[in-house]
Amino acid sequence: MKVSDIMLIYDLTYEDLEEFLVENGYPKYRADQIWGWVYRQKIDSFEEMNNVPEDLVKLLSENFKFNSMELVIKNVSADGTIKFLYDLHDANLIETVLMKHNYGMSACVTTQVGCNIGCSFCASGILKKHRDLSAGEIVAQIIKTEKDSGVRISSIVVMGIGEPFDNYKNLVKFLQIVNHPKGLAIGARHITVSTSGLVPKIKEFAHLGMQVNLAISLHAPNNEIRSKLMKINERFNIEQVMEAIKYYINVTNRRVTIEYIMIQELNDSEETAKELAKLLKGMNVYVNLIPYNKVKEAPYERSSLERREKFYQILKDNRITATLRREQGHDINAACGQLRSQNL
Repeated sequence: MKVSDIMLIYDLTYEDLEEFLVENGYPKYRADQIWGWVYRQKIDSFEEMNNVPEDLVKLLSENFKFNSMELVIKNVSADGTIKFLYDLHDANLIETVLMKHNYGMSACVTTQVGCNIGCSFCASGILKKHRDLSAGEIVAQIIKTEKDSGVRISSIVVMGIGEPFDNYKNLVKFLQIVNHPKGLAIGARHITVSTSGLVPKIKEFAHLGMQVNLAISLHAPNNEIRSKLMKINERFNIEQVMEAIKYYINVTNRRVTIEYIMIQELNDSEETAKELAKLLKGMNVYVNLIPYNKVKEAPYERSSLERREKFYQILKDNRITATLRREQGHDINAACGQLRSQNL
């Protein structure tokens, strides 16, 4: 296998590591020892591996690295949400968010430096995409966040800065690494990937063969509103997105989450709720109603609690499964990209 100058040990799947070992004259079983140190012991240098031959330690040290990011800022919310701003090896900044739930700690990871989707309500798209993160850089966010917080992460949401399906190859590699039973061993059903609606990739994801959860950022029940919020709608409109969701459900027999950020007097009216209920009727989905985290660069305001609750009730009355998400991290600007944009 080809090794780049800045490749992290986290960039290797288990199979990649086995291939590297065999190509260099070492038995495959060494992969189990190495991954044990990397993912269970979470070491910071190869020299700590005391049951691995010195010549192999030297080979690994010459070809791979551990450290790929440094903590710049750690903001802690009153509700326990923690946002980390990390500085990468090339001086780019990314964010990772740690959220506390009744079922454990969840990490929201970033997949790109910047974002080209350009949703009008989102801080991530203020600065255009600079580059994709490697699979290892996404994995490293989990390792680094656990160390910087002192907690174990039990679930992952891939909905930080960037469009995950725009970095599809590295996304899939990341999923394989964190899900592997000899790696971080985070169950596929405890991992959710969110997309703004890249239709071809939704269909490709349906055939991945992993029970990873899929979330679609819809945010509107019609093209008029969605195009105001998401320029991606001009490329893949609601009709195309809905067709892709139905395809995914038909192939996987898995429920899809519909993400819906509630913005005051734009997408939160009773009529809009009824339209959304009609759009989703009979589908194996549930709607996650999300309070909008105000972004100073955007002209929108958070929907009032009264309007959010009425919206939720209309969906419920129309037999659409929905949740009204509690606020998290509002006091630390936890919306994707806010901390990064303030520190550039």
